[in-house]
Amino acid sequence: MRVALVNPPWDYAGSIYFGCREPHLPLELGYAKALLERAGHQVLMLDAHLCALSQRETAERVAAFAPAMTVVTTAPTYLFWRCAPPELRVPRAFLDALGGRGGRTVAVGPHGSATPEAALRKLGCDIVVRGECEEVVAALAGAGDPSRLPGLAAREGAAIRVTGAPAAARFIDLPALHWPDAWIARHTHHHHRFEAPPDGPGAEVEASRGCPYHCSFCAKIDFRDAYRRRDLAPLLEEIDALRAQGVTYLYFIDEIFLPNRALLTAMVGRGLKFGVQTRIDLWKPEMLELLGRAGCVSIEAGVESLTPEGRAALDKDCRLDTDALAERLVHARRFVPFVQANLIRVAGDDAGMVADWRRKLERGGVWANDPVPLYPYPSSPDYRRLWGEPDEQAWERAHTHYLAQFNAFSDIQEERPLPLPVLEAACAG
Repeated sequence: MRVALVNPPWDYAGSIYFGCREPHLPLELGYAKALLERAGHQVLMLDAHLCALSQRETAERVAAFAPAMTVVTTAPTYLFWRCAPPELRVPRAFLDALGGRGGRTVAVGPHGSATPEAALRKLGCDIVVRGECEEVVAALAGAGDPSRLPGLAAREGAAIRVTGAPAAARFIDLPALHWPDAWIARHTHHHHRFEAPPDGPGAEVEASRGCPYHCSFCAKIDFRDAYRRRDLAPLLEEIDALRAQGVTYLYFIDEIFLPNRALLTAMVGRGLKFGVQTRIDLWKPEMLELLGRAGCVSIEAGVESLTPEGRAALDKDCRLDTDALAERLVHARRFVPFVQANLIRVAGDDAGMVADWRRKLERGGVWANDPVPLYPYPSSPDYRRLWGEPDEQAWERAHTHYLAQFNAFSDIQEERPLPLPVLEAACAG
């Protein structure tokens, strides 16, 4: 089968999108391509965002390939499935430009994972994949009747049939990814790197998937949930291939980069810098030293709240108190040039206390952000605590709640977000 895999040209005007707006490697499409080609399928993979293609140019390239199946993402990258743009206007615009020339149309991403019927209706595609998508996409290419596969939503006449819960890939033995030289040359962004300007191409890799914790604000119930660690051999093969292409900085997109002595020891001497997102309470001082020797130059550490009550309300299950968290962050800064403590806006956290704690960390060389408001994504426990299981109006409900609750948003939100029906006007037609 001929299969097109597409990351569309993202546009964030009016969006509440919390993720980085620079292009990142579409790892989910890379895995799908590797599995499809292993099974003998012909694959066209396009990243319109990275390669600066318009919707029309992207659609024309897909149409020229004449695929029997076209897959489009509803989030810019696996890195930000947990905080994807709520609106589906960008993938819908690509499908409209494609105009029926892509064979069976399939959407993958967090929207179809949490709200499959709504995603199918808004996108006008044939199928949405629920959950982690690479193995399901490969199975779809080999299936005569997709209705027999689990983890899908598909049209059956005027109705929509959902075939089971979101899928979770085995993940641990996924093959090493290899990217086109031209893509790597264009990937000048070094995600979450602040200690030095880029000195060569950057890239994203994945050493583990999922998280063993279940913080109330984290949108991962329907995808990338259970913790799995990738086999070291293909991971190092992938890293060495990127290094051979001139990459000087990696960002591990893992939901939580847990201490991994084998990986960190292997990174020592490879000459690469990298960044991670983690919880500082899970790192012993000696492992933080190894993290620095391995090449880590950026830590984004989730602290969220400065009170035990606040962390308990968020189901953080934190192992350290607030003073010990500060000490561990400052200790990490001795070995890693940039350390950030992530804070979110929690009722009961006094603004003066937060300001004092931020100043204390700053004296130790650690940056803590101004607390950001929470968006109750449909795949988060917070959403389900407020409204129960997500339904057809879940994204609209969360969006309206967020806009009504806050007048000021976050450091990266320079404009007031637009209402979801305005952003998704094209999805109604």
